Formats: sequence, C-alpha cells, structure tokens
Amino acid sequence: MDDDIKKNILKSGTTVLGIVCKDGVVVGADRRATAGTLVYSKKERKIEKVNDYVITAGTGGAADIALQNKVVAAELKLKHLKSKMRPSVREAASLIGMMAYRNIRTPSMIPSIVGMIVAGYNEDGTTELYSVEPAGGVVKIDDYDANFSSGMPFVLGLLERQYKKDMTMKEGVELAVEALKSSTQRDVGSGNGIDVFTITKDGIKQEVEQTIEPTYR
Repeated sequence: MDDDIKKNILKSGTTVLGIVCKDGVVVGADRRATAGTLVYSKKERKIEKVNDYVITAGTGGAADIALQNKVVAAELKLKHLKSKMRPSVREAASLIGMMAYRNIRTPSMIPSIVGMIVAGYNEDGTTELYSVEPAGGVVKIDDYDANFSSGMPFVLGLLERQYKKDMTMKEGVELAVEALKSSTQRDVGSGNGIDVFTITKDGIKQEVEQTIEPTYR
C-alpha cells in the first residue's frame, strides 16, 4: 500500500491545498491535467462544488474524481431527504473516505486511487476542512494541508514557513496564491492557471481565477 501511495503522488500531476483561517477556510488548486508526460488540458477546474455548502479539490484520476463527486452529491441529497436534516461537512468527508477505502480494496484492473481536500460550512455557521487520503483515512485539518498531490512538497514547505494561526481570509487567499505559484514553478504536473475559493458562514465564493500564460522573450 505504501508503494501504491508513493507512486500515486508521482502520477497525480496536480496541486490542491486547504488553509484554515480565523473566519473560514481557503481552498486552492491549479488547472493542469496530465496524461503521463503529456499536458492533456490547461483548463481543468479541480475545485468542485458538491452542493451549496461543500466543495472538494481532488488529486488522482480525473474520471474517478468526477464520478466520486457525483456519487457524493447524490448520497448527501438522499440522506438529507431521508433524515430531514442536512448532513454535516464531517459526514461528507467520512462518506468520501469510505468510498476511497472501498475502491482501492475492490479487485480491479484499473484501481481508483483518489485523494481529496473537503471543505464546507455547517448549518450552525461553523466551517471545517478535511483531508481524505488515498487509502481512505479522514483527517480534520486545523491549519493547512495539500493531500497527496504532486505539488505537495513545494506547497507544504512554503506554508510551514508562512502560515500563522488566526489568519484573516484575505491573508489566507494571498498565501494560497503564493503557494500555488510556487508549486507551478517547480512541479511539472501543476500549472496553466489557479483557482482559489473561500468558505465562510456566508457561503462559498471564488476569490481568484487566473490563467498563467506563457511568454517568450
């Protein structure tokens, strides 16, 4: 299993991150999608709104991430209808973790290995950030995380030095942008653009939407 995860880090070809701030959570990702050594897409949106109060940022196979988000959205809606209560962010993260755990332990010619950053706000206004690792473990994040994305080493190094407790949302967005730009400069699997979202008690909002254009001198 350790070898599978290590190989997945090298093949994931993306950068995703989450930062906990004083009044909410910041989630960011790059836009490059790769197929081996080929840049398959320069416009891949890796942050997905699962519903009105939960978003995810995934690393791994694009098709597996897309299917997982659709299933999670449907399961959360079904649970809401049955129980008459909106599922919490923790329940959403736990569901994703259960799916990841089950998928990699089901015999398949092409195993599904996906890591995810999960963030959202609950009905009481609290915000939460979780990291669901490829083996299915669910960890609540109190500061920052980059899951098992290929850009993780570059992101964590910068966040380790610059993150501070009780950051404002503005500071969190600025830090996320700097971390993503650092990753796209060094990680061949990340680049072409960045997206940054904020999650507060007032909702989910996209704060940054940038394209990185090549220039020639």
